[in-house]
Amino acid sequence: MFDFLCDITEHDKVTDDYRMLKLDAGELAEKARPGQFVHVRIPGLADCALRRPFSIFNSQDGILWILYKSVGRGTEMMKDLKPGTQLQVIGPLGNGFPLECDVEPVLVGGGYGVAPLYFLATRLKSKGVLVVGGRTAEDILAVDDFLELGWRVEVATMDGSAGTEGLVTVPLTNELNRLNDSGETAVLYSCGPDGMLKAVGEAAQERGFKAWLSLDKHMICGVGACLACVQKLRKADGTEWVGRVCSDGPIFEAGEIVW
Repeated sequence: MFDFLCDITEHDKVTDDYRMLKLDAGELAEKARPGQFVHVRIPGLADCALRRPFSIFNSQDGILWILYKSVGRGTEMMKDLKPGTQLQVIGPLGNGFPLECDVEPVLVGGGYGVAPLYFLATRLKSKGVLVVGGRTAEDILAVDDFLELGWRVEVATMDGSAGTEGLVTVPLTNELNRLNDSGETAVLYSCGPDGMLKAVGEAAQERGFKAWLSLDKHMICGVGACLACVQKLRKADGTEWVGRVCSDGPIFEAGEIVW
């Protein structure tokens, strides 16, 4: 884990609500693995203000990419940050996705939950399909980036403005049925809201597929000290225990999570 002052190299508007921040993060970026996150102190907030956790969208040549949505006071203030500004960043934090995959990978993202999945797609040896959902077409992110990597993309939106109308589980079910019908198997990797993650995990378990889920909890300290992000979990022998999403996760296999 590193505590760095990182220079902003680029800060671009993706849509009205989403932005891409690129940081010169040196060794922090080199050590980052898909599924890990960073904690960022936002300039302009009071010294006692909590850091904000962000998934890592990509990490390459010492540059760390963060895709974020303006959802509160901290991220709203981030929108005005200019290249050359320094940010204090702690990371990489948490445990990443397992990268060993000898079957078809199926990535499932909800909204900006697609962020750590792009980093993952750049590191997996085999290519598969990204199934991504959102409320509207504006919430469907990074499709061109995945296509450039050679991944197939299936889209669902609640209002039907892009792809299939409905929940992301609609095209996901189609993909899993296709695999079942052809006698193939898959490993699922997912990031998004809890309701979606629960549905993804159940769909995988029903078919005997493994699913790695990235939980999103309110991570205050990011290092397992404050116990704000606890989650009930299940061991292989069936006994339950309480883990810390920031340090024991945020990646868990679907069978480990007690919803």
